[in-house]
Amino acid sequence: MTIENKIVVVTGAGRGIGHATALHLAKRGAYVVLGARSEAEIAALAADIETTGGQAIWRATDVTRRADLDALVDLACTRFGRLDVIVNNAGIGPISRFDALQVNDWDAMIDVNLKGALYGIAAALPVFGRQDRGHVVNVISTAGIKIVPTMGVYAATKNALRTATEALRQESGRNLRVTEVSPGFVDTTFADSTIKVPEIRAAIRKRKEELAISPDAIARAIAFAIEQPDDIEIGSIVVRPTAQD
Repeated sequence: MTIENKIVVVTGAGRGIGHATALHLAKRGAYVVLGARSEAEIAALAADIETTGGQAIWRATDVTRRADLDALVDLACTRFGRLDVIVNNAGIGPISRFDALQVNDWDAMIDVNLKGALYGIAAALPVFGRQDRGHVVNVISTAGIKIVPTMGVYAATKNALRTATEALRQESGRNLRVTEVSPGFVDTTFADSTIKVPEIRAAIRKRKEELAISPDAIARAIAFAIEQPDDIEIGSIVVRPTAQD
C-alpha cells in the first residue's frame, strides 16, 4: 500500500506532532484535512503544503465541540469524496499535583484528550461504515505507560483513550483498522503552551532539552501504520527517546 492519494484528517494540526504529521503525510502524497483552534496556524501550514506541491484544506476546529469534528469530517468528504484516515492528535497537558486542586484543568484535559478523540471517532465511524473501510489513529502518550507525580489526570485521560482504542479495535471488523501511537518526550511547545505551574514547566523544559526527539519521528510512525496493506493493522506503537526511562 501507499500513502499517496489517501484522505487524512489530522486534529491538533497547528503545531507539534500534528503539524509534523500533516507535513510528512502531504509530502508522501496524502490529501490532508487540517483541524486546530488557531486559524492562523493551520492556514499557514496549508499554504506551506501547497507551496511544495501538496494538497491541504483546513477548518478551525475545537475538539471539545462535537459539531466541529462532524464538520471537519464532512469537509473531507465533500471536497475529496471519502475519508481514509482520521488522526486524533489534539491534546493538552496542564499538569499539576492533585493537592493543587486544579479541577478546571482536570476538566479541560478530559474534554480535549479523551472526549475530543471520542468525538473524532464518532464523526468518522459512520463514514467508514458506509465505505466499508477506514483507519482510526489515536495519539496517546507514554505518560500513560509509566505513571509519575504531577501527571496523574493527564495520564488518566490518555489511559482512558488507550482503553477505548483497544475496545474499538476489538469491535471493528476486517475493514476498519485502529492504531494507538504513544510518543515519549517530544520537542514541541507543549510545556510552554499548557503547563501553568512554573516549577513543573521548568522541569519539563529541562527534561526536554536533555532527551527530546523530533516530532518528525512520531509523524513517521503514524505514516508507517497508515501505509500498511489493508489486511495488516499496526495496533500499537511506542516511540520514545532511547534515553527516556
